[in-house]
Amino acid sequence: MKRILILFILPFIFHSVLAQNTFEVGLFGGGSYYLGDLNPGKHFSQTDLAYGLVCRYNFSSRWAFKFSAYRGKINGDDEISKTNLSRDLRFTSNITDVSAILELNFLNYITGSTINFVSPYIFVGIAYFHFNPKVDDIKLQSIGTEGQNIGYDGRKPYHLNGIAIPFGFGFKYSLNERLGFALEWGMRKAFSDYIDDVSTTYYLDGENINPNNTAQYLSDPTLDHKPGMQRGDPKTKDWYAFAGITITYKFILFKKYRCNDFGVRRKY
Repeated sequence: MKRILILFILPFIFHSVLAQNTFEVGLFGGGSYYLGDLNPGKHFSQTDLAYGLVCRYNFSSRWAFKFSAYRGKINGDDEISKTNLSRDLRFTSNITDVSAILELNFLNYITGSTINFVSPYIFVGIAYFHFNPKVDDIKLQSIGTEGQNIGYDGRKPYHLNGIAIPFGFGFKYSLNERLGFALEWGMRKAFSDYIDDVSTTYYLDGENINPNNTAQYLSDPTLDHKPGMQRGDPKTKDWYAFAGITITYKFILFKKYRCNDFGVRRKY
């Protein structure tokens, strides 16, 4: 964790001298989706609505620090992904993501500039997120679908909060003197394998499950598995993603002047 913090602080120190000293605040709108046991590899499958707030501090025309708070909905369903129809599991969850991100513009970019008004960019950071997987409004974590509530095989209820590593790329465009536009796609590598409530093995004998017992039934809807049979893959963690656009408004915190080619002082 200390190394991550150092990586974030160093660019601020080295580029503060070159700062254009602008601060942008805006809105994000787009979609969110998930990759994991119930959707191993289909990007944008079951994409749902996402929205949020963005604050960006531009240290220079190349470097910026962004703070974002996004909220979206993610879904997974064996019937749709068709990866394991004999399992027949599904879930939906709201997900809240708060991220601190470092952005690198490939080109010099300044919102409001008539010269440096466009640039692709990449980003990386750290995020804190909250999730709560459900099926038909039933909270899956609370019923322990893999035997967590009875301590099966030493299992304990998983946490509904976690840490993730956000990374991705985007495209910035200055609309006018104050407004900036960005199109962005970013993945979040979560340090949790339970965003979809699926990770390890079954803990009940499907033949003995009472279909009227919600907790038992949702652990094995097909009633066709034995204790210890694989339910998920604990070796791989889950992912979630946000994709969409941001519109930001620029505030100039400190005024700096430069001379243009004609010797006229220009304010940025």
